[in-house]
Amino acid sequence: MSQKHLCPCTARCNLQRAMDSIGGKWKLPILCSLTANGTSRYNDLLRNVRGISNTMLSKTLKELEQSRLVRRAEYMEVPIRVEYELTERAKNLQPILLQLIQWEAVAQESNQ
Repeated sequence: MSQKHLCPCTARCNLQRAMDSIGGKWKLPILCSLTANGTSRYNDLLRNVRGISNTMLSKTLKELEQSRLVRRAEYMEVPIRVEYELTERAKNLQPILLQLIQWEAVAQESNQ
């Protein structure tokens, strides 16, 4: 009698949680902008992430903060200065993303 094995992704697993942290249209472009440009103000991100609206940038930054990938620092100056930076958790993600880039590059080469 064969035993059925359920895909581990049918339950709420670590892979799904990881993909929720970086999935969606805007999370990777924001993370890439912070990686390339370092600590950035909101308007810098709005300029650097082409096509994103104020609403989506604000919402996505909050989600990235909740996932502990982005840190928001507020400075009590006049006017108030707010900056966003990658956390150590996000910096640890960078080698994995580079491997995904290389993986896709190999797939593209094999399709040619």
